[in-house]
Amino acid sequence: MESYLYGLLGGVMIGTAAILLMMSIGRIAGISGLFFDSLKSPRSNVWALLFVAGLILGTGMVQMFSSTPTPTLSASLPLIITGGLVVGFGVKLGHGCTSGHGICGIGRLSTRSIVATATFMIFAILTVFVRLHLL
Repeated sequence: MESYLYGLLGGVMIGTAAILLMMSIGRIAGISGLFFDSLKSPRSNVWALLFVAGLILGTGMVQMFSSTPTPTLSASLPLIITGGLVVGFGVKLGHGCTSGHGICGIGRLSTRSIVATATFMIFAILTVFVRLHLL
């Protein structure tokens, strides 16, 4: 299969899952929101926990059956944990993550989500520029 087809197939699957979640129970498929909901009250949000677990297991299954090389981590564990905490703080501060704003929010024409996604993209581009050209 051509490499771009994996991305296309993944995008279709993510979009379909987001639409089905919204149509079936009226929830936005924002991964950070689902993750935090499943931590706050796991018994009443079993579906959210299963959704997040499915993302993790699905990634592992694709890696297991794919011929693509296994990614390696070049950063230390403390740096990875710190990065995760900073991202978690940003997600709470921004009232959502890239999936909630970028996939679901833009599709609903939410002004807040359009601004948030534009902000994510601008800072991602700036970060790559600084990392590649200034450090």
